[in-house]
Amino acid sequence: MSWKRFFPIFDWISEYNKSVFRSDLTAGLTVCIMLIPQGMAYALLAGMPPIYGLYGGLVPLLIYGLLGTSRQLSIGPVAVSSLLVLAGISQVAEPESGQYIELAILAGLMIGIAQLLLSALRLGFLVTFLSHPVIMGFTSAAAIIIAVSQFKYLFGFPIPRFEQTYETAIYAFEHLNQIHWLSFAFCTSGIIVMLAIKKWARFIPAALVVTILGILITYLLKLDQQGLAIVGKVPEGLPSFSVPNLSWTNIQLVLPTVGTVTIMGVVESISIAKALEAKNKDGRIRPNQELFAIGFSKFAGAFFQALPTSASFTRSAVNNEAGARTGIASIIAAAATGLTLVFFTPLFYYLPKAILASIVLMAVKGLFELEGAKELWKTHRKDFFMMLITFLATLGMGIEEGVLTGVILSLLLVIYQASRPHSAILGKLPKTNHFRNVDRFPEAQQEDGVIIIRFDAPLFFLNAEQFKNTVFDTLEKYNDRCYLFILDASSILDIDSSGLHAIEEVYNHFKERNIQFFIAGVLGPVRDAFKRYELIEKVGLTNHFMYVSDALEYYRQEKSGQQALWTNNAIQHNLKNKN
Repeated sequence: MSWKRFFPIFDWISEYNKSVFRSDLTAGLTVCIMLIPQGMAYALLAGMPPIYGLYGGLVPLLIYGLLGTSRQLSIGPVAVSSLLVLAGISQVAEPESGQYIELAILAGLMIGIAQLLLSALRLGFLVTFLSHPVIMGFTSAAAIIIAVSQFKYLFGFPIPRFEQTYETAIYAFEHLNQIHWLSFAFCTSGIIVMLAIKKWARFIPAALVVTILGILITYLLKLDQQGLAIVGKVPEGLPSFSVPNLSWTNIQLVLPTVGTVTIMGVVESISIAKALEAKNKDGRIRPNQELFAIGFSKFAGAFFQALPTSASFTRSAVNNEAGARTGIASIIAAAATGLTLVFFTPLFYYLPKAILASIVLMAVKGLFELEGAKELWKTHRKDFFMMLITFLATLGMGIEEGVLTGVILSLLLVIYQASRPHSAILGKLPKTNHFRNVDRFPEAQQEDGVIIIRFDAPLFFLNAEQFKNTVFDTLEKYNDRCYLFILDASSILDIDSSGLHAIEEVYNHFKERNIQFFIAGVLGPVRDAFKRYELIEKVGLTNHFMYVSDALEYYRQEKSGQQALWTNNAIQHNLKNKN
């Protein structure tokens, strides 16, 4: 067994040199600078003390750097996963309480186990049940939910917990007379400064700048004494090894959260890794190894009190732009975070929570898919409405319900599309042997009394009835002016017993009406199924052809009374081969 399979680091370590290390060092330190304020902000969003966000940037990053197949992907606390943790765990425990922290860390462990199981069973394909429009709808709704969750820090007064986002928003705006203007000024100023930096000096780490400014201003002007909420004492040192509480009661409490975060985490991580792969072309992403890497990073992180983590789009993009060449960049970022935990946590005492809220609000700005929604409205209305339904379900019913709605919608769409596949009536292009859809190629010529249909899908139980209806409706459309029906089966990639039975019914239907029935272009696996079902003999050996042109030529010669032994011999030869 090759070590490279489980430790992709061995793929490139032999070629590692000083030049690559310098690039990784720059990228790793840059990511750490971003991760420290973001990690603390996302921990607060997840309902946990800020220190757990820093813990999330330690062991998970180190593990992924060793095991991940993407050289630029950056793991750590992210907004969506933090929101999902808050939405799930807050139903059974009070945020920031000891029980809440215990359950959140346990959830991270269970999410890691779930993703490791997906990897072991090679079930990564299951995440494709969340289509892109569903993810767009969910993330856009999540952006609004996250923004509303920060109102208590933006406005500076306590807001009771409500089940629905709109209730929180209504309460906040009804009590604006209680606004703490200092908190509001810090939060809005933080957003303005970050927007300005993003516009005029993108190379400067905006989140770190507002964090430093917020700490300095609060400390020098003693604004904490004027009611400005601050982070307060942050524990020093590296996290201690601790086994999460694995009682069955606790596991039952976190299971709903585990399911949701597992799905979204895998979708996020693999989609970002694939995007980086396409951009850099410096390595191959292996989805099951990615599942193993992100799963093990959460599993191991839970033993060191890490907030549940996922792939960060913004930090991954920065890691890439800063020149990350290998997973060593992630390991350097983890080491720098560790140094911060050991030496610099006292500096965060005066960090205003309003500044952390501004960092969160800036981050979710990119989650709202307004331009994507406009594009879907122009190009694909079905996908637009699927996105809209997921968006409204997430906002109106909740996070888990929104994700579940999205999964169900995706499955229903797959079932609908599979049950109503494309088919086409074919005609011959002039001066060629090519047959094309007559609706798309007006010049394609149809022969009198001949109907040629191409069925563009595997033929199985979901669409067998649709296949028969297509054939019978086409025959009716031609008012029975049909002497030959040719089924172009070149696009039927697979067939089950229902599909075989449907072809037999179609054949019998034509036989009763004295209409010839030919099949052309049957692929090897489908032909094997024909043989097992004895459909070749039922339809007739001489009624099977390699190409539609052969079937049509045979019909013409037969019609003119000529022998077509050359065709019959070719047919029988082709039926013995497995294409």
